[in-house]
Amino acid sequence: MRPERRPVTGPSVVVLGGTGFLGRRIGAACAADGARVHLVSRAAPASAAAPGVSAVGLDLVTASPRAIAELFAAARADVVVNAAGRAWQADEAQMTAGNAELVERVLTALAELPGPPVRLVQLGTVHEYGAGAPDAATAEDHEPAPVTPYGRTKLRGTRAVLRARGVDGVVLRLANVIGAGVPRGSLFGRVAAHLGEAARADARGEKAAELRLPALRAARDLVDADDVTAAVLAAATAPTADVAGQVINVGRGTAVPMRALVDRMIELSGLELPVAEEAERSGSRTDVPWQCLDISRARRLLGWTPLRSLDDSLRDLLASVLPPEHPRPGTPLGITADAPAEEGKRP
Repeated sequence: MRPERRPVTGPSVVVLGGTGFLGRRIGAACAADGARVHLVSRAAPASAAAPGVSAVGLDLVTASPRAIAELFAAARADVVVNAAGRAWQADEAQMTAGNAELVERVLTALAELPGPPVRLVQLGTVHEYGAGAPDAATAEDHEPAPVTPYGRTKLRGTRAVLRARGVDGVVLRLANVIGAGVPRGSLFGRVAAHLGEAARADARGEKAAELRLPALRAARDLVDADDVTAAVLAAATAPTADVAGQVINVGRGTAVPMRALVDRMIELSGLELPVAEEAERSGSRTDVPWQCLDISRARRLLGWTPLRSLDDSLRDLLASVLPPEHPRPGTPLGITADAPAEEGKRP
């Protein structure tokens, strides 16, 4: 049975990082639900993408708590979704600024607002956990032990939310997110971009360049961007008693071998592409071999479950990078990268 929800029509939702990979999806979904949406980014677009959506320009990394509070007050925010942060092509200092210090200033700003506490949905990451136990799913009570700067700085942001007073905060700890528009800095974005270039070379009658990748020995939990968006909406509207102060895993609950993922992307693209992996480096502390999330708390508290299969996500991603004349990735035949997500449609 789904938990009782707050009304979704008419609230004011501020999305930090509102023009990013996840932020723009979240904003569009909130607007479709009837919310007044304010997309905040350093370089706001000149015009809103949809009715009921406004764009706000603010450099969140340098903005003071007062400036952020003024933004929230002007928007009369009922919900703030923090989809901002730094992951790719950033050093640890930049990640600290975007993933930890920003969260702390947002919390200071929210605590100063008059009226009832504002719901904050903070997007965390599976990388806060570090390595999971092989062949087991990691639950929210697992002691975090991140091994990357990204994981460490995101964990600092999570802990700030959990200890904050005067804020109705919930952290969604996301698996690796995949879908159209995924950043090129990720493995999925890198492979997709190469496949797009390979398809254009093929159309010119040229041989595609070899795809060179790091050693692919890890298995990862992957979740579709649209499933993440649905989880955010559920967290934004769930009763305070159910979610305030909680960390909630959002994934598919399945560990996918990364080499199998790359092979599946190439298969779905219809291209013949040579792949070369670098030699595995021993003693590396920058990666973990296994990540798989226990998502039972999300089912229980949010009434949420992932609905999109991994092949759905891969087809969307490939369709966004392959040239128009290239055959579209169709419904696959035979084996998929992993078992499909639960069938059905969201109510």
